[in-house]
Amino acid sequence: MNRSTRLTVALGVNAALVAGELTAGLLGRATALLADAGHNLTDVAGLAAALLALRWAARPRSAQRSFGNHRATILAALFNAVALALVTASIVALAIDRLAHPVAVDGAALAAVAGAAVVVNGFAAWVLRDPGSDLNMHAAFVHMAADVASAAFALAAGVAILVGGTGADLADPAASLAVSVIIVLQAVRLVRASVEVLLESTPSDVDLEVLRAAMTGVDGVTEVHDLHVWSLSSEIRALSAHLVLEGHPSLEEAQALGERVRGAVSARFGLAHTTLELECERCTDADDPCGVDGVPGPIVVGGAAP
Repeated sequence: MNRSTRLTVALGVNAALVAGELTAGLLGRATALLADAGHNLTDVAGLAAALLALRWAARPRSAQRSFGNHRATILAALFNAVALALVTASIVALAIDRLAHPVAVDGAALAAVAGAAVVVNGFAAWVLRDPGSDLNMHAAFVHMAADVASAAFALAAGVAILVGGTGADLADPAASLAVSVIIVLQAVRLVRASVEVLLESTPSDVDLEVLRAAMTGVDGVTEVHDLHVWSLSSEIRALSAHLVLEGHPSLEEAQALGERVRGAVSARFGLAHTTLELECERCTDADDPCGVDGVPGPIVVGGAAP
């Protein structure tokens, strides 16, 4: 299955789960089921956002968006990460309140609902697993995996309450706090990774000095400056640089040299788009072209798109 199909399947499964929980909760007047349905509704919203972003990113580029719509997947990943963190924060607040003011918990009902959630969310997480580095898919997977972990801890708490009786009621909020720590850590990583792309930071696995050395290692290139590498999405990277060429080659020779440089770095550093300005003499770029309010800053070796 492609990514769009996997997201559609996961979305359908979770929508069915929400519908089932709402129906059972309303008919049985079970507030726990209604609360869990509300939680799973955020999963539906997150998966819908991921699917919408994927389809948006697939649209052809236009004159207004010459690089395409790839950032849509990053916005969806950021939305999912923030939503996950907010939901987890509400769970932590509820768990702390339950620890301070214990209430009787129906262990059987908790175990039954949690067991169903493990199966449904586990299937959704399995469908969403992706070997690539797409941050949007990873955020959707983390969302589902977090629900699996949460449901698994709830299932264990339900069993503990069944075995230990009312004295084990604190197992429910304690399990919620334990899994919340794991989820928040994942959410923070996703937020950081999304923001790094949106700020057009140099990808963490790209060493600009190694890249510069690879470019100057091509015969005929004497210097590389004004070098920038950034991400359009978690899987699509772009580069722009000025190359100072040896001697005064003809236009055809300079173009051929630029192609050799592009071939030397594109696959090695995962660059989908490269823009090279070829120079016979080094141009003057003493001021930072990305300075704010006309105030020059230090020469920037990586970061923003031109």
